[in-house]
Amino acid sequence: MNKESVQRKAVDTVRRKALVLAMLFLSSAVFGQIRLPKLIGDGMVLQRDARVRIWGWASDGEKVTIRFLDSTYTTAANSNGDWEVLLSDLKPGGPFAMHIDGTNSITINDIVIGDVWVCSGQSNMQLALGWLGPVYQDEIAGADYPFIRQFLVPSGFNVNSRESDFRAGSWQHADPKDVRSFTAVGYFFAKKLYETYKVPVGLINASVGGSSTEAWISEGSIRSFPKYWEDVQRFKTPGTLERIAKQDDERAGNWNSAVRQHDEGYKDPQRTWFDPEINTTGWDTMHVPGYWAAAKLGPVHGVVWFRREFTLPTAMAGKPASLRLGRIVDADSVFVNGKFAGTTGFQYAQRMYRIPENLLKEGENTIVVRVVNFIRNGGFVPGKKYEIAAGGQTLDLEGPWKYRLGAAAEPLEDRTFTGKIPAGLFNSMIAPALPYRIKGVLWYQGESNTSRACEHYELFKLLIRDWRENWREGDFPFIYAQLPNFVEVNIETTQYDWALFRESQLKALSVPGTGMAVSIDIGEWNDIHPVNKRDLGYRLALAAQKAGYGEEKIVYSGPLYSSMTITGNKILLNFSNKGGGLVSKNGGTLKCFEVCGVDGQYFPAEAEIVHDTIVVWSHEVSAPVAVRYAWANNPEGANLYNREGLPASPFRTNELY
Repeated sequence: MNKESVQRKAVDTVRRKALVLAMLFLSSAVFGQIRLPKLIGDGMVLQRDARVRIWGWASDGEKVTIRFLDSTYTTAANSNGDWEVLLSDLKPGGPFAMHIDGTNSITINDIVIGDVWVCSGQSNMQLALGWLGPVYQDEIAGADYPFIRQFLVPSGFNVNSRESDFRAGSWQHADPKDVRSFTAVGYFFAKKLYETYKVPVGLINASVGGSSTEAWISEGSIRSFPKYWEDVQRFKTPGTLERIAKQDDERAGNWNSAVRQHDEGYKDPQRTWFDPEINTTGWDTMHVPGYWAAAKLGPVHGVVWFRREFTLPTAMAGKPASLRLGRIVDADSVFVNGKFAGTTGFQYAQRMYRIPENLLKEGENTIVVRVVNFIRNGGFVPGKKYEIAAGGQTLDLEGPWKYRLGAAAEPLEDRTFTGKIPAGLFNSMIAPALPYRIKGVLWYQGESNTSRACEHYELFKLLIRDWRENWREGDFPFIYAQLPNFVEVNIETTQYDWALFRESQLKALSVPGTGMAVSIDIGEWNDIHPVNKRDLGYRLALAAQKAGYGEEKIVYSGPLYSSMTITGNKILLNFSNKGGGLVSKNGGTLKCFEVCGVDGQYFPAEAEIVHDTIVVWSHEVSAPVAVRYAWANNPEGANLYNREGLPASPFRTNELY
């Protein structure tokens, strides 16, 4: 056989193989194969003591057989290719395997049976344990909970229709590698429940930072809020979202290009402002941390360069180091001794940069931070740590820094955020989970709705009802976090948005099957993302034990106001959830109580505990009619607790005042 014949034979062989593969592909396309949603996969947690749905897709009429534990289930796909079976009498345990057979065969391994909780809301639910690594590094390193698992739902948005499956995702175990992606508050919630009941816990984490309540409500239910219904219809108009996104991209791109082009710090490539040898004569000085709006520079936006020279002791020189720069508004690039050390593109992240060994030297060193500010006040958030750590020692970086304006610009308005468009997140991140049987919901959201606090009570009740109706599992437990203390004390003496919002959350306890964790003592005035997710997770678990597990005797909450009696110039307050009794934390005088008369003007009040009631009075009010407690965005010093160490919720006795 000549060379040409050999080549032709090889080509024919390749063609035949390609034809066979094509026929196999066409066969599977015509006759279909069993497909499963992302939630149904290795490592999944199935809800115990309930009728559990296993579902998927196949060709019209295709027979599907499922073998699980000691039972066999058979069904067939309908004309749309949908099929499902219902499992029952599932008892806690595992791991188990499930075998699904049809045109193809699928084996699902490492299945456990326990309790499944949907974790949803905005960034304080989304905040991953890994983001809080410096605080919870021991917790991460020691995580060894193979029966605590999370399915992380990818962020998505769809204003037009409900999606049938998530775009990606798989079940992960709470081990040192994967636990870093777990919702931090959800992890501590699950850990408490697991330690209490020794039953596997699964978390379906569907949360988006900055999202609004209305984005998580279905289109059918949001009709009762006409303004949000109109938003849905507006964004459904073909091309609307694309046009807005294009405009936002162009606006942000032009802004960033302009500030980069006009940035004086980059004008001379041979003498950029991060060069340690640059001449800083004429640079101004301001205290870091702080905002430059309060300094000589004033309230400008754009790029501002900061520079700090410091002396490094011998013990810290030449060693790997970490540079902590608290939080910076909005974005930053950091240079150490003229070398790039890292960058962060948004204000809410804690800045922690690794400095390689031998970059820091004994004696004089320089740190330069290029800050890009889009809108609002730019600078370094007070109350955070600004330091270098190396060789077991730390060097404080707070104090005077030199600074200079690189480029001024008009404020860059925020992009249109799809996480605020009504129904969009429900369609993409909740709807695909509706067939999956759950124990209940864990919810932490509200910061994006505080400016509309007065409508929140009805909106939140609607969300709870909407989810319960769509899941079709009755009034399952809905456990939520009341917003923590936030913003600088007394900075907004006439604004009570967060107090009003907490009140709406307190009132929502009237909805059956709900539970709330108070957190006004574990927030941070300077950070909308407080790091203490451990205590909050445990408090949420206590609320779940009552609302979800029927623990009637457990003290699951701090004191909740129930009624009042007026006696002369004093008001007597009664509370539920007193536990072992009402106490003032640390034994001090009760704080944050106020009283008012018929004019509605509140005055600071005296308060004391008398036989598990609170007696409140003020010498400024001879005929009191109402009391309020911890009524502020940041009620610093609020110290009414029960003996179990749980704080009382803020309250007003009369909403008219």
